[in-house]
Amino acid sequence: MARRSVMFTPGDDPEMLRTAPESGADTLVFDLEDGVAPDRKADARATVRDALADPDLDPAAEVCVRVTPPTTDDDLRTVLAGGTPDAVVLPMVDDRGDVETLVGLLRERDAAVPVLALVETARGVANAHEIAAHPRVDALLLGAEDLAADVGATRTDGEHEVAYARGRVVTAAAAADIDAVDAVYTDLENTEGLRETTRRAAEMGYDGRMVVHPAQVPVVNAAFTPDPDRVEWAERVLAARTAAEREGRGVFRVDDQMIDAPLVAQAERIVERARAAGTEVDVGEGADGPA
Repeated sequence: MARRSVMFTPGDDPEMLRTAPESGADTLVFDLEDGVAPDRKADARATVRDALADPDLDPAAEVCVRVTPPTTDDDLRTVLAGGTPDAVVLPMVDDRGDVETLVGLLRERDAAVPVLALVETARGVANAHEIAAHPRVDALLLGAEDLAADVGATRTDGEHEVAYARGRVVTAAAAADIDAVDAVYTDLENTEGLRETTRRAAEMGYDGRMVVHPAQVPVVNAAFTPDPDRVEWAERVLAARTAAEREGRGVFRVDDQMIDAPLVAQAERIVERARAAGTEVDVGEGADGPA
């Protein structure tokens, strides 16, 4: 399953929830937290409950609900009456204990769904590896805006103030073999800025990015979908690897490039991402020639 684009939709807007699947986002998050005013929380719970119960919703995308600590119990009591989401997004995760608390509440309601942990505090960044290692956590999401506020940083176009956190989150996710999802790009009018920063996130190893508007979805999806040339290269590498293994060779050549284990791993990741994005991939046997 791809999580190239993770789109948040305010939980108190029934029309936006109804049309969210039309965005093309891989993951839809029906939001009960930041996207909803405090005096609208009860309305939002009921609206999300009704959306989950709607037989016409049935999107191809993953559907999640972002809860609001410390009222998570109230959130779950209401929304799960409508149906069980594919996952729950937990904001402001400081440590493994926060995840365990949510898992306990889900267990009480027979809702054994994955947790997407939103790391957006200094403590959360410091504990990213233990959070990612929890067996129910399926992705780490980086919340740059709240993190900057927590540490007293000033947000800049260069984003150097969250560089350490961005690297730590993607490394922790990779170590736990789960997804890493980059922060929201808040300048909705700057499509080129979104494209460039998302390209950099993909180069860092991120699997996707959070978005807050449907117009951002195609730009983000494209950035996390491997280019056809890269897919073709990966296909040739994996096909040549098969031939080399059959002949007992550990190193081989593709396009006049010597291929060893790190490049094979890179090719495998490209193919995995391409398939997750719905791209047809052919890794039939073949090789350029002996090393």
